[in-house]
Amino acid sequence: MICGLHHVGIAVHNLDEAAGAYRALGLSVEKVETVEGEQVRVAFIPVGDTHIELLEPTGASSPVARFLEKRGPGVHHLCFVVDDVAQAMAQARAAGLLLLDETPRVGAGGSRVCFIHPKSTGGVLLELWQDDHA
Repeated sequence: MICGLHHVGIAVHNLDEAAGAYRALGLSVEKVETVEGEQVRVAFIPVGDTHIELLEPTGASSPVARFLEKRGPGVHHLCFVVDDVAQAMAQARAAGLLLLDETPRVGAGGSRVCFIHPKSTGGVLLELWQDDHA
């Protein structure tokens, strides 16, 4: 089901300011894009075989905006690469995990993703990520 860790998502108020801290450590931003469906602007920073994903809300109703309002900046989610997100969703559902999605949604880079509610995972929001473009 899980092939590896794709990224650690970090909620930030300002993407450019937050990226500066990682640049100061010698890392570089690989790409920046807006995911309209999630009302979020994201920046991916490669670190070895995984990434840091900085998440800046683009609207007040964005889930990331609500997260920032409630908890402030910080780790938002862990994202795992899966071969088949629909199959991974079925397996997670059968195991009793609470999914936030009934069907996969479009994520960054055109990926197909699903989120698992933190109530099911010890308080950590998990994302399942299938990248058909890899």
